[in-house]
Amino acid sequence: MMRKLVRVKYEVLTKITGADIGIEAKLGCNLKLPHPVGIVIHRDTVIGDDCMVMQQVTLGTLAQGGGPKIGSRVYIGAGAKVLGPIVIGDDAKVGANAVVLIDVPPGATAVGVPAKIIQPFH
Repeated sequence: MMRKLVRVKYEVLTKITGADIGIEAKLGCNLKLPHPVGIVIHRDTVIGDDCMVMQQVTLGTLAQGGGPKIGSRVYIGAGAKVLGPIVIGDDAKVGANAVVLIDVPPGATAVGVPAKIIQPFH
């Protein structure tokens, strides 16, 4: 019974927000989706704690391989696409509309299409 209720809730929320978040995705504590419209999170995705994902973001797969692994305290800007079995390190940032196909080291920022890594200013 509980399984059916979860599935119905998932379907209703998907229709309301236009978001598609795989039930099997592993989502960390305190995940923030301030504007959940159009967010797609593939079922193989893993997201750490205290992350923020903005609207129209896709966390998905490529033709082969699994989904991305997102560290803790990561910010992913509006419209970004993070694709394939890559790792986004803790405290990293992904700029708006970036297309990330490579690993992003902890604390770094990925911007552009395809995304390039830039280090934070000190």
